[in-house]
Amino acid sequence: MPDEVAQGTDGDGAVWRPALSGLCGCLIGIGLARFAYTPLIPALIEAEWFTASQVFYLGAANLAGYLAGALLAAPMAAWRSPVAILRIMMLIATVSFFASAFPLSFLWFFLWRFLSGYAGGALMVLAASTVLSAVPRSRRGLAGGVIFTGVGLGIIASGTLVPLVLQAGLVEIWFVLGLLALALTAFAWRGWPAGAAHPPDAVAVSQPASERGSSSPLRALYVSYGLNAVGLVAHMVFLVDFVARGRGAGLEIASWYWIIFGAGALIGPALSGRLADRIGFTWALRAMVLLQALAVSLVVVTDSSAWLVVSSFVVGASVPGLPPLVAGRVHELVPDRADLHRRAWGIATTAWAIGQAVAGYGFSFLFAQTGGSYVVLFGVGAAALWLALVIEFAAAMAVRPGRA
Repeated sequence: MPDEVAQGTDGDGAVWRPALSGLCGCLIGIGLARFAYTPLIPALIEAEWFTASQVFYLGAANLAGYLAGALLAAPMAAWRSPVAILRIMMLIATVSFFASAFPLSFLWFFLWRFLSGYAGGALMVLAASTVLSAVPRSRRGLAGGVIFTGVGLGIIASGTLVPLVLQAGLVEIWFVLGLLALALTAFAWRGWPAGAAHPPDAVAVSQPASERGSSSPLRALYVSYGLNAVGLVAHMVFLVDFVARGRGAGLEIASWYWIIFGAGALIGPALSGRLADRIGFTWALRAMVLLQALAVSLVVVTDSSAWLVVSSFVVGASVPGLPPLVAGRVHELVPDRADLHRRAWGIATTAWAIGQAVAGYGFSFLFAQTGGSYVVLFGVGAAALWLALVIEFAAAMAVRPGRA
């Protein structure tokens, strides 16, 4: 069996086959490995696999793993080919599902949640760069949209599968998720582009700070992007448990909110792209952060189920819809050098991962210290988003002609 299937330089096959492999990578590494855990949280607590505080710390372990995977993806791809690393990461994520069916100890589960996050971070960094570098430039927009659709598909799949299979038991749902990931891995195995080049960030580029895009607006963007991650973690980790146990609605109703979250994730990239085409990346980004802040604040100020539906949909759309806007904004702030743009985007991605990891552990600690207060978590998330918006506008106002 050849190591990779050769891809043509043009035609639909050169786009769809590698793009679908990228979709499978994001679906497994993010859509399932991270987001399938959220609707499982109430069941894990009720089945007494772990205490409530332990369950949330285990969710945070995945976010910490994501940070490590995102940071080490490029060095790993420099050590081996990107396609080889992608295949290994998909296998690690798949094995993590089967391993999670056996709650041997908190440390055992923590290790596999961390490894699943590590695989997800590496897949997120490498899948898109590997695929997009091998498809015709005129089709990269299409290919990118296909790849990131995997996140929303994974959320919807988890929201649908978990309530159905949980009737059989927790062990069974982990095995079903593992079998699904195994099938997706097998489908994607030979679809990665042949001879994929090492991602540009795999080799360090040495430039003075003045050339690395260190302007005040760019630094503000890094900070606000990290704060965005903090603001969205409450929904990404606690939403289903908040509805199921916090509001007493049960897992079946809570899963519908997760499906709504996934529906937003499916169309988020397309909506944010159209908005950016109409009003530009700068104002599209500000508009999305404003919508995020309002959506998370709704959970704090009202008990309305209708508004919670709106909040779930908007935040779901933000998760995959925000990165393209931030990437476009980075390109506006660092317009002249492709290598500098890639480096700046790498810093922004790291800021996002750090925000997620810090919020994951911080929110788990707050949940335990406040006796299980969900409102505090969503309140902190909303405050982080409002602060991100203030920083973005303050940085813009501070810039003067002729100054960075």
